[in-house]
Parts: sequence; C-alpha cells; structure tokens
Amino acid sequence: MKMNLFSIGPIVIHSYGLMIALGFGLCVILGMYRAKKLGLNPEAILDIALIGIVAGFLGAKLLYIIVEFPAFLKDPLYVLGTQGFVVYGGISAGVLSAIVYCSRKNLEFLKYFDLAAPSIALAQGFGRIGCFFAGCCYGMETESMLGVVFPEGSLAPSGVKILPTQLFSAGGDFLLVLVLLLFHKKAKHTGDVGALYMLLYGIGRFFLEFLRRDERGAIGVLSTSQAISIVIVAGAILLFVRNQKHKKKE
Repeated sequence: MKMNLFSIGPIVIHSYGLMIALGFGLCVILGMYRAKKLGLNPEAILDIALIGIVAGFLGAKLLYIIVEFPAFLKDPLYVLGTQGFVVYGGISAGVLSAIVYCSRKNLEFLKYFDLAAPSIALAQGFGRIGCFFAGCCYGMETESMLGVVFPEGSLAPSGVKILPTQLFSAGGDFLLVLVLLLFHKKAKHTGDVGALYMLLYGIGRFFLEFLRRDERGAIGVLSTSQAISIVIVAGAILLFVRNQKHKKKE
C-alpha cells in the first residue's frame, strides 16, 4: 500500500514496477532451471521471456485502451499515461509472441507452454502484490476482518475498508504454481499443463471478479475479464480434448 518505495536522487523506485521486475526475474530463473532439467533449451526460455514481456506490456495497455475507449477518445494522453493495464491483454500478447517465436525456431510450442505455465503464474503473483502496493484492482467495501484501508494517494478509495482482491489473486497465483509443478510430473500429454493453467486461472479469475469494484469495462452483465475468462476456459477444454488425440508426452 505504498506506491513509491524510495528514491535515489531524481530516480523514484515504484513498488509496482519493482514487483513486476522481481516477478519477471524469478519467472526466467525458474523457467531456465526447469528447462535444463527437462532437456529443453534454456536460451529459448530467456528469448521467449524477453519478447513476451515487451509484447505483454503492449498487449495489456492495448486492451486497457479498448476497455477505456470512451475515455481514450476524450483524453488519449491521460489514458496512455496512467498505470492502467489489463492482465488478459498481456497474457494473450505474450502467448502469441511465444507461438510466433517457436514457429520461427522450429520448436514445439506446447512443450514450452507446459514449461512456462508455472513461471507465468509466479510472475502474475508478484504482479498482483504490486497491484496491492499501488491500490489498483481493488475489491468491494467490507466490514469483515479481511478488509484493509488504503492511504491517501493510492489508486484505491481511501478511508474505507475494502477487500484486498489483489492479495487474493496473488495467493491463488502462487497456489497455481505449486499445482502446475506437481501436475507436470504426472501429465500424460504434451499441452496438458498449459491447458490446466488456462482452466484454473480462468475459473479463478471469473469468480474473483465478483469481488472487485474498480472500473474495468463490461460486456453485458459480465466484466470484460469475466467474458474473456469464459473464452479461456473453453479454450482450455478444447486443448485438453486435442491433447488426448495426439501422442503422449515424451
């Protein structure tokens, strides 16, 4: 709940940016370590991560602009300059960039998707801690013991107890890391770990959205992220079915 951690002269260290950097670093370390153990190319993991982080930021900002398009038309510079990002836009752009990279390098994308899935969840967990520090992605008002009060200057409303949905999401992401790492040892088909990531993350995100109260767009009665979650879950089911028809994991 502190947007700026400290400053060194004119350089300000933002808590959100620091958590993103920490999550990215640990994501790469975990991915490269597991790539060596699984006989995959660690350098490819680094390339995918570097390309994915750039594509992810662009995708997350692009989807935010789409969601906030009326505000963007009124004041483009303000929308572009805010800390607004939509996670699903980042995930989609990151995955697309990985598919293109693997295609160009003649690598089997699903093997690397299985490898990267726990790392992606790990990075998301730290990203959500960054959201908590900044105050974005906040939850509904509450009188329960789980509520927190954000200070003045944060992106969340101050002076009232609200649910820390950012921490709920972070906890779910870290739990997802453990589930995927354990499942990877037992998965019978290439692509199953990636499919499980999509399934569990999509379901978790869909229900967590009911607790959020920040502005994030809507499609009918659903938030934008809930509508995307339905597509992600459907895609996960289709991927599971597709995997069953192909050869088992080597």
